[in-house]
Amino acid sequence: MTHDSIPTSDADTCARFHSETFWTQFRHGTASVDGVRLHYVEGGQGEPVLLLPGWPQSWYVWRYVMPLLAAAGRRVIAVDPRGMGDSDRPADGYDLRTVAAELHGLIGALGLAGTGGIDVVGHDIGTWIAYALAADWPTDARRLAVFDAALPGVSVPPPGGIPSEQANVKSWHFGFNRLDDLPELLLQGRERAFLTWLFRAKAVRPWTIDSADLDEYVRVNEAPGATRAALSYYRYGFSAAGLEQNRARGARKLTMPVLAYGADGGVGGALLATMRLVADEVEGGIFDNCGHYMPEEAPQAVVAQLTRFFAVPPL
Repeated sequence: MTHDSIPTSDADTCARFHSETFWTQFRHGTASVDGVRLHYVEGGQGEPVLLLPGWPQSWYVWRYVMPLLAAAGRRVIAVDPRGMGDSDRPADGYDLRTVAAELHGLIGALGLAGTGGIDVVGHDIGTWIAYALAADWPTDARRLAVFDAALPGVSVPPPGGIPSEQANVKSWHFGFNRLDDLPELLLQGRERAFLTWLFRAKAVRPWTIDSADLDEYVRVNEAPGATRAALSYYRYGFSAAGLEQNRARGARKLTMPVLAYGADGGVGGALLATMRLVADEVEGGIFDNCGHYMPEEAPQAVVAQLTRFFAVPPL
């Protein structure tokens, strides 16, 4: 299988995040969709692009990417889907059909789609959600870009048995996060220690998530219901119903252009292989010398690939 190999280095990072500068260009917003309040951060002018985060993060994972995209002439909207960041955390409704429908409602409420749809970008669980949005509401997604994730029910599962040390670090949480009650018991009150370990274990450049960034991630993860809500994505996504829901999506191939990049410290080429199973027009590959947290570890490289991809008009 052919794929691009994108070298990354410390030069692909950004200067330390300065919130004072950021908030001169961006603002918080909320929208209510079917009674669920969704939080987002937006700024910039031009064609809109929707950014979706993953676990255990929030819109904030895109803080370096957002000014770069705005400087490239885009209106940028980074959303906390239900259960993440500062959005509502309902007790249920974490199946991807429901979450995608809420984002469809948000796109409509903010007047983003126009007649040609919106560019949609996802990372980690945000990739699951972005794919569901593109599959369930194809006129909403003009182009789809996804980063470092596997799709439940679509990606080829890893071989059974005891994984290697490297594979175990990358994948242990899929089983843990699906357990009833135990993750909440073990993580409550220990969010800082857990997140510190997780970011260091899964990053090649862990210093791109500094103490102030950790404070923000701890804040949203220690909020009431945050752990239960985040884990609900895993509990439903890997349930029999969740897997079947995604398999049904995969039977209807995406027709919009798709960009898919994994990190060599993450899923590698597996994401590109997965998206080629479910979409007709796919390009992408691997970010070398990069860990899982691609929007933070290599934001310059992420934006370079996005702006190149967005410059090509959909057929």
